[in-house]
Amino acid sequence: MSTDKLQVAIDGPASAGKSTVAKLIAKRFGYVYCDTGAMYRSITLKVIQEGIALDDEPAIVDVLNHTTIDFKPGDPNQLVFLDHHDVTNAIRSEQVTNSVSTVAALPGVRTNLVDQQRNIASHGGVVMDGRDIGTTVLPDADLKIFLVASVSERAERRFKDNAEKGIHTPIKELEAEIATRDYKDSHRKVSPLVKAADAIEINTTQMTIDDVVAEISKLMENKLNNN
Repeated sequence: MSTDKLQVAIDGPASAGKSTVAKLIAKRFGYVYCDTGAMYRSITLKVIQEGIALDDEPAIVDVLNHTTIDFKPGDPNQLVFLDHHDVTNAIRSEQVTNSVSTVAALPGVRTNLVDQQRNIASHGGVVMDGRDIGTTVLPDADLKIFLVASVSERAERRFKDNAEKGIHTPIKELEAEIATRDYKDSHRKVSPLVKAADAIEINTTQMTIDDVVAEISKLMENKLNNN
């Protein structure tokens, strides 16, 4: 891998700020941003649309084998396309959010999407966020970050994000959903949410997005200068 093209893995629980930070880091360094969560959300959306049971692994893998998921530049946010249809907003619906952990836990689904993700990252110059990037998808990543934040802070962030989209879910309900998601993600049999041994943990509870981006940028610059 070229010394000026790092593989950066950013992991952590739901609403810890992974995607927001990853997008900004990628833009700052001119890297590709691979939104792995959007990939799992996209197949979950298709499964829901086709009326397939969330735990019907053979049927879902069959669907996935005939599905294309693409990312395209957008202003201000990257766009997500499912079978050439823009699903950028649709994959953030509450139904998809509450269903994606079940679909993402299926071994066949993970095998398929992990292969796609590794292919995207093979030449470096990529920032990838998710829950098992540093442990499973890119175990040899040049830099691994593990973002954490309190449940209450993460619920507050999601509440604000939802409000901007016209979704008004009570804070307490969001806290319960996030806690449930944490449990599912950390207890699944395949690639559970866990901090890689060589990952650097950053607690974002009291930090702004700019603070987090600055800290990770400094770590990346140190890596690049020492290569």
